[in-house]
Amino acid sequence: MAMTRSLEVKGQLVAGGKEPLICAPLVGRDEAAVLHELEVIVAKRPDLLEWRVDFYSGISDVGRVVELTKEIRTRSAGIPVIFTRRSTREGGEPIDLCEDEVLSMYREVARSGAVDFLDYELSSEPEHFEQAVALARETGTKLIASFHDFEKTPPADAIVAKLVGMEKAGADIAKIAVMPQGLEDVLTLLQATLEAQKTISLPVISMSMGAYGSLSRLFGWVFGSSVSFAVGQQASAPGQVPIEDLRTVLEVLQRSLKGG
Repeated sequence: MAMTRSLEVKGQLVAGGKEPLICAPLVGRDEAAVLHELEVIVAKRPDLLEWRVDFYSGISDVGRVVELTKEIRTRSAGIPVIFTRRSTREGGEPIDLCEDEVLSMYREVARSGAVDFLDYELSSEPEHFEQAVALARETGTKLIASFHDFEKTPPADAIVAKLVGMEKAGADIAKIAVMPQGLEDVLTLLQATLEAQKTISLPVISMSMGAYGSLSRLFGWVFGSSVSFAVGQQASAPGQVPIEDLRTVLEVLQRSLKGG
C-alpha cells in the first residue's frame, strides 16, 4: 500500500516511485565547496539533490549561477535537481537581489534545462508566484510551493489550509516545514499531513524541524510526506539526520509495515 504520492520528472517516476525519496542539500559558499559537497553526496546515492543557491556567494552573477547549475547537472549522476532560493523571512541566507532579480535568475536557470524542480515560496507576492508557475509550465520543470515557520507549529487546520492554497495557486508539489515546541506539535504536523493527503491531489512534503522534528523526518512518510531531507555533508535546516541513519530507520520501518 502506497503511503505517499510519487514525484515525476518528464513523465517518469523519480527513483521508480520509492517512498520516501531522500533529498540531500548543497550549501557550499563557492564553486569548489559546492562541487566537493556534490562529489561526497552523489556517492551516497540520494534520490534528489537540492541546491540552496542562497548560500552561494556568487548568487548576484546569474551567469555564474547558470554555469554552476550546469556543472551540478553534469556531475549529478542522473539524480534530479531542485533549485531553491530560500528567503530570509523563511530561514534563508541574506542575498543582494530583489525579488524581480531572483525570478530572473530562476528564469535563466530553468531555461538552461539543468534543473528538474523549482522551489518557490507561497509567501511571495501573488504576482511573483504567478510568474514562477508560468515559468515552470514554460520550461517543463515542476514547481514546489513551500512555506516555512521557524517559530511555531500552526494548528493542523491552518497547515492543511496552507497546503490547499498551494494547490489552488498552481503548484505541482506542496511543501511545509514548521518548528515544534514539544512532541504535541510533531503530532499536529503528522495529523495535518495525513489530512492533506485526503484533501489535495498534489504530492505533499512536510516536516517538523529541530530535535523533536527529527522524528517526522524518520517516519513522516508513513503519514504521506513524499520526501525526507537528510544530511549528505552539511545540513540546510535544523533536525536533518545523516543519509545513512535515515536509510537504516527506513529499512526497519518498511520491513515492519510489511509484516516482517
